[in-house]
Amino acid sequence: MQQVILVGHDFGGACVSYAMELYSSKISKAIFVAATMLSDGQSALDAFSHQSFLNDLNRGAQKFVYANGKNHPPTAIDYDRSLLEDFLFNRTPSKDIALASVSMRPVPFAPVTEKLTLSPTNYGSIPRFYITTDEDFAIPHTLQDAMIESSPPYQVFELKGSDHSPFLSRPQALLRLLIQISTIVTN
Repeated sequence: MQQVILVGHDFGGACVSYAMELYSSKISKAIFVAATMLSDGQSALDAFSHQSFLNDLNRGAQKFVYANGKNHPPTAIDYDRSLLEDFLFNRTPSKDIALASVSMRPVPFAPVTEKLTLSPTNYGSIPRFYITTDEDFAIPHTLQDAMIESSPPYQVFELKGSDHSPFLSRPQALLRLLIQISTIVTN
């Protein structure tokens, strides 16, 4: 049976974790690129709940959307467009920032709050790799390190000179790391 390598970025790390738990036999490796890498029973919101990891820029750039009214829980997270360059794209070329900002949509909040059940048999059987981004303001290096420490991956790589969006700020370096990880024998 042919297996795939999953790659998740930001909240996509929680999605990758969920898929790992459900389809472990179909996944050969998982790569977390400046992504939420969770432990059993944790939600993406739990990972971000430690205020000590978040700076004023991080808190100011995120806006909650209350589609059901202010008396109800938030339905999505959006970003202050005037802070995008400083928050997500501080090392990204201007032309790429313009293109990315047009494509951005609010992130649904419900999946961010869902606590995942991650078993050693499924999730734990798949080699995980983490790519840190050293100039990331959305998921600061200290938060990336805390997730790595709490749920150690098979191997960690650092992408120097990258903001939160390495596919825009350091695309060739990211590609080299992805190829390198794809060739690592883990069994």
